[in-house]
Amino acid sequence: MTRDELADLDGRDELYRRLKAYEGRTASSGGKGRDPVNEPMIRHWCEAMGDTNPAYPGIAPPTMLQAWTMAGLTGRPGGSARSNAYLELLALLDRAGCASVVATDCEQEYLRPLRPGDQVVFDAVIESVSPRKTTKLGTGYFVTTRMNVRTGDGELVGTHRFRILKYAPARPKRDPVPGREPTSEREPTSERDPVRERGAMSEREPVRERGAKADQRPRRPRPVINRDNAGFWEGVTRHQLLIQRCLDCAAPRFPWLPGCGRCGSARWEAVEASGVGTVFSYVVMHHPPFPAFDPPYAVGLIELAEGVRMVSGITGVPYDKVRIGMPVELEFQRVDEDLELPVFRGTDEEAVV
Repeated sequence: MTRDELADLDGRDELYRRLKAYEGRTASSGGKGRDPVNEPMIRHWCEAMGDTNPAYPGIAPPTMLQAWTMAGLTGRPGGSARSNAYLELLALLDRAGCASVVATDCEQEYLRPLRPGDQVVFDAVIESVSPRKTTKLGTGYFVTTRMNVRTGDGELVGTHRFRILKYAPARPKRDPVPGREPTSEREPTSERDPVRERGAMSEREPVRERGAKADQRPRRPRPVINRDNAGFWEGVTRHQLLIQRCLDCAAPRFPWLPGCGRCGSARWEAVEASGVGTVFSYVVMHHPPFPAFDPPYAVGLIELAEGVRMVSGITGVPYDKVRIGMPVELEFQRVDEDLELPVFRGTDEEAVV
């Protein structure tokens, strides 16, 4: 199925027309924060985030906006349950085969700071439903809700947009048995998936061509280089790990940003890091699989001797031997002919392979 055919299908998509009818309807209403804005929660947040801005806790960090609306482990605050319209929308997608869900992103807008003593109230609306989209995960629809956060007197202090993808999971492609055409499988929805269509066509190629393609390992994703971080990647080409240092308050920072998070200054210099650090935290990646990677593998949050942290692959140590506090050292790993990346090699003698 071509893209033009898919676009035409979306135009005739009766399900999409039914979903669009929910736009503008209430997603939840009558929500009230479990606690007023308060200094202890602000202090705990700042300690966890490493935010030493002297304005806090006199005001709440703007990024705490959603924290004041969250239900906690015991359930949603009274009156803020999902509306019938939102539940109907989700049920309609479930019945269409889009029973899986993944949160994709959120956007926040801050209109004025919250201060200790403010009582937060909130409601949410179904802002938009996208046309049918095909992703690596599967085919489905993006649903965006917008939460309006106010103080008790009705003043709007911020908005929080939250987007999910409700989808029918894509089925993994199976290698065909040589000499036999692969059989088609029934899709989870009434419409055929264009990703599966293209996959089926690929599986009908001659076996010798598939073998040639199998020898070509997929490339790693390319880094996004822009004017703010170009200096960092230039350093990588010279086997230097460059961080920034503020020229006014001397605070180090990473990742690269145009301004200092401590004092707000736009003046800075690049400094080469020693490359020595420890594992501050880590995860072991099992799923979802990415063609250019071989799971399971460890990804670490590395705390450098200079006091900044960066996310990196961990090498030289089995994934199940990585530990918080483990010493690591910088090395540069050539992943393909065009890309070299900074990674960290474990130096714990008990863990090193």
